[in-house]
Amino acid sequence: MRVPSPAAQGAPSQRRPLRALGLGATVFALVAGGAVVATPAYADPTNPDFGPNVTIFDPSTPVDEINATLASFANEAEFSTNRHAAFFKPGTYGSAAGENDPATATGIVNAEVGYYTSISGLGASPEDVRINGALHVEPVRACEPNPWDCQSPGSLTRFWRSLSNMSINPIQRPLGVDAERPFPSGVTDPHQMRWAVSQAAPLRRMNIEGSLTLFGRVGEYASGGYMANSAVSGTVVNGSQQQWFTRDSSVGTWEGGVWNVTSVGVEGAHAATPAGEGDAATPLYTTVAETPVTRESPFLYLDGDEYKVFVPKAKTNSSGVDWSTDAASGDALSIADFYIAKTGDTAAQINAALAEGKNLLVTPGVYTLSEAITVTRADTVVLGLGLATLVPTNGNAAIDIADVTGVKVAGLTVDAGEVNSPVLVKVGPTDASASDPADPTTLSDVFVRVGGAHVGRATTSIEVNSDDVLLDHIWAWRADHGDGVAWDSNTGDHGVVVNGDDVTALGLFVEHYQKAQTVWNGNGGTTLFYQSELPYDPPSQAAWTDGDRLGYASYLVAPGVTSHSASGLGIYSFFNQNVDIRVESGIQAPKSAGVRFTNMVSVFLNGSGGINHIINDTGLPAVGSFASPGLLSYPPADTQAPTVAITAAPAAPDGSNGWYRSGVSLTVTGSDDFTPLTLEANVDGAGWTPVTGPIALAEGTHSVQARATDGSNNVSAVATWSGKVDGVAPVATVAFDATSRKASVTAADGTGSGVSGIEYRLGSGAWQAYTAPVAVGDAATTFGYRATDAAGNRSTDGSLSVPAKVAGKVPLAVAAASLCINGKVSVAVYALNIGKAKADIRLTTQWADAKFTGVGFGKAVYKLFPTGAKSVPKGTATVAGYTWVNGAGSYSTYTPGYAALNCGRR
Repeated sequence: MRVPSPAAQGAPSQRRPLRALGLGATVFALVAGGAVVATPAYADPTNPDFGPNVTIFDPSTPVDEINATLASFANEAEFSTNRHAAFFKPGTYGSAAGENDPATATGIVNAEVGYYTSISGLGASPEDVRINGALHVEPVRACEPNPWDCQSPGSLTRFWRSLSNMSINPIQRPLGVDAERPFPSGVTDPHQMRWAVSQAAPLRRMNIEGSLTLFGRVGEYASGGYMANSAVSGTVVNGSQQQWFTRDSSVGTWEGGVWNVTSVGVEGAHAATPAGEGDAATPLYTTVAETPVTRESPFLYLDGDEYKVFVPKAKTNSSGVDWSTDAASGDALSIADFYIAKTGDTAAQINAALAEGKNLLVTPGVYTLSEAITVTRADTVVLGLGLATLVPTNGNAAIDIADVTGVKVAGLTVDAGEVNSPVLVKVGPTDASASDPADPTTLSDVFVRVGGAHVGRATTSIEVNSDDVLLDHIWAWRADHGDGVAWDSNTGDHGVVVNGDDVTALGLFVEHYQKAQTVWNGNGGTTLFYQSELPYDPPSQAAWTDGDRLGYASYLVAPGVTSHSASGLGIYSFFNQNVDIRVESGIQAPKSAGVRFTNMVSVFLNGSGGINHIINDTGLPAVGSFASPGLLSYPPADTQAPTVAITAAPAAPDGSNGWYRSGVSLTVTGSDDFTPLTLEANVDGAGWTPVTGPIALAEGTHSVQARATDGSNNVSAVATWSGKVDGVAPVATVAFDATSRKASVTAADGTGSGVSGIEYRLGSGAWQAYTAPVAVGDAATTFGYRATDAAGNRSTDGSLSVPAKVAGKVPLAVAAASLCINGKVSVAVYALNIGKAKADIRLTTQWADAKFTGVGFGKAVYKLFPTGAKSVPKGTATVAGYTWVNGAGSYSTYTPGYAALNCGRR
């Protein structure tokens, strides 16, 4: 029998009595987020309340009742707010008597599947529910009585419906008005069913015991379908279906194709386009033997009398169908583990249930959300029925997944609200770190709309920040028709932005966004099948230009990405504003051996302008007359070695004799038509090491080599640089012989270029070359001295204060000098006892002083006073001498000067 919701039971009916799906235990209250909300009601596993929009048939339900019920769902408008889910309990429905001649068939289940309707079997296997008949989708009939004159719109807007988890013995007949036409659209060959759809109309876990046609009877256009984990024993007839993605399935044969037909892990798939057919060849058949990683969508089923949700485990390198529901294949969760949301429930109520550890089942309906549904527990299941639709109202997200692993979100549609949302579906925070390749967070059959149903705005529709996420059938759509549709009305920059690493997309549909449709920032990403129409409505080229690049590429891999793989990509243009709008290329990516693309096509659908290249600067233009150039692979083989160069700063020696006096910094740069490049340097024969920044050279003579290696291990010729660096001045010291009254100067240059000369002067006289000790005479004077090295560095000027030759005083020879030590100034003070008597000597500066006692004739004292400063002005020190001879004391002071010095500047 058919079991509707309790709300549908009040009206009189000629049908047999219907069983209500009852409520569970008492509802309690708690406080969450400041509001009083209901705790999750207990769901009776044998009698859950799925609300008013779920219909359940059993084998005793009359076929006419089934057909009438499904027919009542089939007339929903494209942007209706009604939602429907129909389920068939295990058993056989309809008669197979007319299977060889559908025109004679009676008693069959025969219905068109309309907007916002999902029809599913409740068996553990698709073979548990068998339909004799057809659940089919027909194109729009635009021309009477000659439908072949109007191939558009056909099935181009046959969106938002699904069929899953049942076996169908195809027996299809035309319905309603169509059945009365001289040339009905709903006729098919015997043992064939029509599923003429475009986006967001998946077939999952289907067993078609015959053939499946994907287009209208007279070739009406269809654009983009998806089938997974399904078997078609006969022929899949592609016809005018422009692009189609099939995953982990089996087919008898595949017939035809238009632009992009991609099969991954499909037994009996079409042959791949041979590489030798040329880059302009279409259609492009992409065939991959195994799916690298996948997880089938969770589904509702009956285990005896109990309702459960089966959650398949992730698999790697899979192919063919897998309908098993044993423990090795996944987890069977009782419906009692779920909060069953119904229209009118708030985000606060839903989040309270999730916080208590419940999973979430969202029954058919439209849910307005003032805050995001927030998933904070690993392995949470969020399952929508009947294309349940979430609408944020405060600029919030609809779904926000925390930094956890293994979350499964399936069967939900998200409509952007009028207040702009920065993100509608967010997988992980921006700094996400939790990931598990064996248990990836998975989005299955998640569809996002910006506009169409109403004015909607969202900067990014889906943002993936976590690593190891699986996107399995995504349609992100900025509406090109419907309500609230205009360039400055339903605004949206990006459909999908992937920031996480090792993210896999299987069947990715992203359309009409105003900037790059898909942005891939993470490494290790994989896309198998991509379909995208560029925005129809840029008002001008100036309004749609990415910097100095014409338009925005649909599929953008960020410049820093070093590993990425994508196959089976189709990008289409229909600029309908009567302006010549161009996009430089449909795909933009680094030209890198680790970033690989295979089987790409660009298509000019209609309108003006077009696509200049398929990827970067490669591929023929798609401009006018349904041009559809293809490209089989990118990038080409990399056989050219990179180049490398070394640049020095300063560019040439700034000292004498070919020496650099300033610190030398070497910059190594490489150039190649591929990225990335690895740069290495060998400094002074120490061995090759990676170059991570400028190379600073210390004092000495240097020889530097550099090389570049690209991703294909092509190595450049070696670049070389050599030079001599000496940026440190020599150190000059003075000694004074009090007896001979001669000053001697010595100088040293450490490991530098070597001392090339010493100079001196007496008083304020001219500087002269120093070659031997200099007699200073008997009068008081100052003796200046300095040294220069071969690179042209000159020491600071030193000065020795020489007293007059006198008797009865304390005769001392004194000097002071400023020096750079470890980047700071120190002041050195020197005193030599040139008298006959022993003397006490005190050396004083503004920073400290030092006292020495009993300094004999010809003996010197010396003290280095650190200032702690990088620079000091010109100044003087004080030297005091004291003697005591024969009961008489003598005292003398001297003030040797030192030069200003800045150690922070060479």
